[in-house]
Parts: sequence; structure tokens; C-alpha cells
Amino acid sequence: MALTARVLGAGKFLLIVAALLATYLVSAAVAARIALRAREVSVPSLVGQPLSSASVIVSRAGLTLRVDETRRSDPNVAAGRIAQQDPPAATAARRGRTVRVWLSTGGVVASVPVLVGETERTARLRLQQGGLSLSTVSDIRSNDLPADVVVAQDPPEGSRAAAVSLLVNRGDRAAAYVMPDLIGVSGARVAEVLRADGFRVAVVGQNPYPGVPAGIVIRQSPQAGFQVTPGDTVSLEVSR
Repeated sequence: MALTARVLGAGKFLLIVAALLATYLVSAAVAARIALRAREVSVPSLVGQPLSSASVIVSRAGLTLRVDETRRSDPNVAAGRIAQQDPPAATAARRGRTVRVWLSTGGVVASVPVLVGETERTARLRLQQGGLSLSTVSDIRSNDLPADVVVAQDPPEGSRAAAVSLLVNRGDRAAAYVMPDLIGVSGARVAEVLRADGFRVAVVGQNPYPGVPAGIVIRQSPQAGFQVTPGDTVSLEVSR
């Protein structure tokens, strides 16, 4: 009888320990989810806002604002106000994330200038001065043409339009990329993709970050939006 009582007592003890452990694991998972959600905000609507107001709205939401050099033609949005944003309004985003915006040229229709033969930078300036927006920039690579020069435009010179597309020769240099936002992504997966594209990846630090699983990117260099080329080094700091 004494042996049976001891066995039953030990069984009850193990059941209590298992229940406490399960409760702890569930609580930890819930706490981690709450911690992640606490750092998320809803992206505010910026379309139609002047840049000054948008800066204040984004700052109050705990986000940052980046204005794209390219303007968008939108007859429903006054020139100089925000015509488009990324991420869209009401999207859940981490605090500190960058919201990219494009300003409107309004419904302006102007005469397209001669851009073929100009550098890309000069072509952008001429479009801006003429109240025109840049629709797209496509690349070719040829050693028979000057590098970084516009070799074709659409629509052609003298046309009436609100936006223009350019074809630019990049020469034989390595392709340039715009660094994406890597914060919150698996560091191992990011490193694999970047290395496959010819970039060098260095994990420069592993720091604890409450509520975030190990191996998630918490800082990056270059930051999102910077131009990089294969062979450049991308530094990552991940959680542990």
C-alpha cells in the first residue's frame, strides 16, 4: 500500500509539473505575439495630403517618410500633393518602417522636350521643370553607346503628354539595385538570396530583442532605399 501511494504521489507530481510547463509555454507564446503586435501600427492614409502634413502624420504614427524623385500624374490629386503611397493605407507595419510616397503633377499635359542624348539626371530635371512626370526607366547595356545617356523616349519630342518613359544605356557596368527593407525577415534566408545575387553578406552582431525569434534581421546596412551593386557588402544584425 505504501509503495502504491508513493507511485500515485509521484504521478500526481509529474502531472502538476507538466501542467505548469504547458502553462508557461502558452504564456510565453502569447507574450511574444503581444510584443510583436505592440510594435505594429496601421499605416495612415496620405494620398491627397501636402508633404508638410504627411510628414507630421507619419511621424505621429511612429513611421518615417521617403519622397520618391519620380512624380505621378493624377488629375484627381492637386500638383505637389501625395498621389500614391507604399505601403497602402491601413496596412499593418512595424514602427520605424519607411512609407514611400510619390507627389502628383496634377492633370498637367505639356509638350515633351528632347531627352535623347541627355544624361538620365539631366532628363529628370528637364521633365520636372516642364511639369512632366517620369513614368518608367528601362535599361539596356551596350558598349556602342555612351553610358548613362538616354537613347530613346516615349512619347517622342513635341508630343503632348503628362508622363514620359526613358530608355537609358548603362554601359557594361554591373547592374544597380535598390536595397529593400530587410527588417523582420529571416537573416539566413536574406543572406542566401543576397549571396546568390553576387552580394557579400556579413552578420555583424547578434543581440537579444524581446518578443522576436532568434535569427530575425533587426538592423541593416545599407539601409532600405540605398543603391547597391553586386560585390557590395551588406551588413546584418540579427536577434538571438
